[in-house]
Amino acid sequence: MPVTEAREFLRRRRGAHAGRARILGRLADVGSDTSASASRSLRCPAASGSGSSWPPAMAEKGGVYVLDEPTSGLHLARRRAAAGLLDRLVDSGKSVIRHRAPPAVMAHADWIIDLGPGAGHDGGRIVFEGTPADLVAARSTLTGEHLAAYVGT
Repeated sequence: MPVTEAREFLRRRRGAHAGRARILGRLADVGSDTSASASRSLRCPAASGSGSSWPPAMAEKGGVYVLDEPTSGLHLARRRAAAGLLDRLVDSGKSVIRHRAPPAVMAHADWIIDLGPGAGHDGGRIVFEGTPADLVAARSTLTGEHLAAYVGT
C-alpha cells in the first residue's frame, strides 16, 4: 500500500492509529514512496523524529542532523520536497549537514566545506570553505568546477 494511502487508511481509524498516521505523513513529507531506494533508510529515521510536529521537536533549539546523500534515488519533485523539509529543520534552529550532495543541493546550501584534493588517500584536507557563490567564483576545486557548470557561470 502506498504511504499516502496507508496514512489515510489509519487516519480514518483514529484513536491508537493516530501516531502511526502521523509517521506515515512524515514519510510522505521526506519523499518516501512505494519504491525501494538506498536513501529511504536515511529518510525514515528523520521522519520518525521526536514530538508530534514535523520537523521533529520544532520548539527545541539546537540539534544536528547528519545526512549522507539524503536525496539519492529521488525524483526531482521529491528532491525539492526533501530540500524544503531540510530548510524547515534549519529554520527551526537545527543544523543539517549533508554529505555527498548533488550540485542542486549544494547550490541550495548555506555553507560548503569541500574536502580533497582527491579521494581516498589523496583527500581528507579542507580545500574550500564558504558559500556556494564563493565556491563558484573561486572554481579552485573539482567541486567548484561542477557547481559552476550546474549554475551556468
